[in-house]
Amino acid sequence: MNLKPDIRKFSSEEMIAEFEKLSEPKFRAKQVHEWLWKKSARNFEEMTNLSKDLRTKLSEQFSFYSVTENIVQKSSDGTVKLGMKLHDDRLVEGVMIPDDERNTACVSSQVGCTLSCTFCATGFLKRERNLEAGEIYDQVVLLNKHAIEHSGKQLTNIVYMGMGEPLLNYDNVMQSIRYITSPDGLNMAQKRITVSTSGIVRGIKRLADEGMKFNLALSLHAPTNEKRNKIMDINQSNPLEEVMDALNYFYEKTGNKITFEYILFDKFNDSIEDADRLYYLTDQVPSFVNIIEFNNVTGVDLRKAKRENRDTFVEYLRNKEVNVAIRRSRGKDIDAACGQLANKND
Repeated sequence: MNLKPDIRKFSSEEMIAEFEKLSEPKFRAKQVHEWLWKKSARNFEEMTNLSKDLRTKLSEQFSFYSVTENIVQKSSDGTVKLGMKLHDDRLVEGVMIPDDERNTACVSSQVGCTLSCTFCATGFLKRERNLEAGEIYDQVVLLNKHAIEHSGKQLTNIVYMGMGEPLLNYDNVMQSIRYITSPDGLNMAQKRITVSTSGIVRGIKRLADEGMKFNLALSLHAPTNEKRNKIMDINQSNPLEEVMDALNYFYEKTGNKITFEYILFDKFNDSIEDADRLYYLTDQVPSFVNIIEFNNVTGVDLRKAKRENRDTFVEYLRNKEVNVAIRRSRGKDIDAACGQLANKND
């Protein structure tokens, strides 16, 4: 068993203390911190402004667990899905979604998921563990490489909408966002980041208290407790009334509007009555609505809503002056679309 501490788990202050133990000056610790989070080094050998002796000493004292590409799949629409291997040989998936003005990375926060939402392929996997902050950061770095290869442009947006529930891995998710947004890290604006949750009330309130300025999306998918309980077990312990209170608290603290993510299912949540109940929720907190096309998942009985029902549903909301958009699925031919990440190629 490798008992060497992971170099990427140290804060900058802790790293300085570790280097003092090695009789190395403080500025060396700062150099290593820069290599880790600003220059995205993959190993100690890449830290070329350190002496070879120091690099050897670091490799003897510390572990360096970086995420590696395992499988690369490219969709006909330009979407790229990465199967990525962790140091313990577990796999996660992430997606790079190109658009005219954007390159978006969809990253995972857990290996598998505990929530078992009935419409999501990831929900059929057991949750094996949370991802470390550095493992989430690495997904962004690897997906950014593909964004540049595809379009010559870097990532413009990051969404925590891959495998897992981000707010059940709260500390690591927040630390990864700090690495991504810090001037000492990747220096991406917080407004370019969206964290999606199924509705973890305590996590939403904690986000609000942290004062972070990234965007928050709620995976809603049904406008009542009765219907949401049928497809999302988490609603039984985090009912809509409590979720809405938490979302209002988040808005009051941050000033950021909420995004409601709503997959339309045929004859389940696509009626005018459902649209009216969704309107009622949007009227409680400043918000947007993304209507999402359902992507078929093996073993799931739910089906995509008919186009005419979708259009009627959206028109009803727009007539109520709800800010609503239809989000087109990308990467369906490689199982990279919303709800399809399931490590099928491991």
